[in-house]
Amino acid sequence: MSLLVLIRHGQSQWNLENRFTGWVDIDITTLGEQENRAAGEKVKSTVFSKAFTSDLKRAYRSLEIILKEIGQTAIPVERNAALNERHYGDLQGLNKAEAAKQFGESQVRLWRRSFDITPPGGESLKDTANRVLPYFRSRIAPEVRAGHNVLVVAHGNTLRSIIMDLDKLTPTLVENLNIETGAVIVYESDSHGRFVRKEV
Repeated sequence: MSLLVLIRHGQSQWNLENRFTGWVDIDITTLGEQENRAAGEKVKSTVFSKAFTSDLKRAYRSLEIILKEIGQTAIPVERNAALNERHYGDLQGLNKAEAAKQFGESQVRLWRRSFDITPPGGESLKDTANRVLPYFRSRIAPEVRAGHNVLVVAHGNTLRSIIMDLDKLTPTLVENLNIETGAVIVYESDSHGRFVRKEV
């Protein structure tokens, strides 16, 4: 048995300001640091072999705090832009409420939550999954299949892509999948590398 632990980064400054962040490299807030320590407390009993994170500081700083909290700062860490948040294109930096006034609430909801509708100049969740999942399957899943406990600290849409794949969610079902900052999702894998149990 091995574990795949997925954690969304702690609150960032633009989460606090309700802005579309995407690939803009915004740091976490004091509350974000607290959320990361709380996430670390939840997984303190797990010994990890390796950790993965994105190239964006709100994710890798969150990982650093979590590893310090659980006393495992010496494990190998792989940072890769394949795990970066979905690119929101022209929406990046806009306040979500202001964007809803500008483009219409239903249009902004489609851009945010749908599977294959792309915001101007950005990525859909489908595009994000097409970037995230090959990396997950080639770099992360083999570690779990080898019997290692693996920690992934990334972003809401990165993790939505992975969970959609693991849980076999349809494009319609994934629209309602929301992952809060600091959320911890644990998958248990059997000796054949099949994910047999999930705990949120």
